[in-house]
Amino acid sequence: MPLPFDPIREARRNWDRHGWPAADAMAAATSITRAHQLLLAEINRALAPFGLNFSRFEALVLLHSTTTGSLPMGKIGERLQVHAASVTNTIDRLERDGFVVRSPHPTDGRTTLASITAAGRDTVGQAAADLGAIDFGLRGVGGPDLRAIESTLRPLRQAAGDF
Repeated sequence: MPLPFDPIREARRNWDRHGWPAADAMAAATSITRAHQLLLAEINRALAPFGLNFSRFEALVLLHSTTTGSLPMGKIGERLQVHAASVTNTIDRLERDGFVVRSPHPTDGRTTLASITAAGRDTVGQAAADLGAIDFGLRGVGGPDLRAIESTLRPLRQAAGDF
């Protein structure tokens, strides 16, 4: 049930009343955090029929987008910007579901490759279509606003060392 007021605006009002610093940053960070919760829930609802969550979907998209359909496990972690343990967990689950297979790297015995399977390719295509149908949970936000959100958050990501 929706609240009869905007709780972030109320938090901002209280923040200002206390004289605490960075009220604009607090309200922006709280808004981003709440939006993340809403989007992730919507995205995961759309992916659930495929046995996926967003992290597994991202890994499949990454593998699907490579020229060979394969990447070393370490490279997956770099590209998805997650810890090696998270990559292992994600690939374990995708492998159990038949979407990915692991194999030794042909020239580097220390490295394991993860490769998307035909089932993984089919599933990621269907899941991408379903996410597109719900605009990744951003229904009602128009193209210019979507581009503004991305460009507004880019400096934050850059300052954090994403790229």
